[in-house]
Amino acid sequence: AYADDERFNFIILAKNVGKRKAQIAAITQSSGDLILNVDSDTTIAPDVVSKLAHKMRDPAVGAVMGQMKASNRGDTWLTRLIDMEYWLACNEERAAQARFGAVMCCCGPCAMYRRTAMLSLLDQYETQLYRGKPSDFGEDRHLTILMLSAGFRTEYVPSAVAATVVPDTMGAYLRQQLRWARSTFRDTLLALPLLPGLDRYLTLDVIGQNGGPLLLTLSVLTGIGQFALTATVPWWTILVIGSMTLVRCSVVAYRARQLRFLGFALHTLVNI
Repeated sequence: AYADDERFNFIILAKNVGKRKAQIAAITQSSGDLILNVDSDTTIAPDVVSKLAHKMRDPAVGAVMGQMKASNRGDTWLTRLIDMEYWLACNEERAAQARFGAVMCCCGPCAMYRRTAMLSLLDQYETQLYRGKPSDFGEDRHLTILMLSAGFRTEYVPSAVAATVVPDTMGAYLRQQLRWARSTFRDTLLALPLLPGLDRYLTLDVIGQNGGPLLLTLSVLTGIGQFALTATVPWWTILVIGSMTLVRCSVVAYRARQLRFLGFALHTLVNI
């Protein structure tokens, strides 16, 4: 459709070298002031580019992301849960972080970056290692942290909507979540020196994101241990986890004005 349009230049790499190197190849051969990253399984609304670009008019903003939705939401019970998970991640987590000046991870399916800032960060981005080898995951979070470390703000635009294909089987979903969890824990270490210079809310947010899953794991293992050693049901553990889930889902259902979010309680079992 665009092959004969002189405004577009397509870069075909000799082989699949991964997202990071593909991004770098495109960035180094481009000339625009703003760089839009869209994943191959993502469809963006017609006004996304203009809405993200409008936010980038502020020279203090280095990156901005739009709102993620599941394009295949209606396929399975899992895709419905993931669509709700994305709503929470965008309109609770990212929206709150943006309120305090620093979205901690601009999601890859729809994110815009300032070219001058990216060029100064490409060497650090390309040479990141994981266990002594070049990293092949967590590109979005790492690039966002680098942008914050360079002194730029990162923002969220809820009205810039992008629909992306989400995993429809448990195996694919768990593999995705494992990659994201690795990235969260690894790049949090990179972000720690930045926290004193950011709003104190963001320190609380980072502690919650990293400590919450560990506390949940500890609670579940303790409950299993109680049942195995004493043959008694860990009712207090079940009650606390269930109550926190109910409160969270009720608040989201009220804010979104959608009762479907009460069903997000099922995600707690998947999360465990």
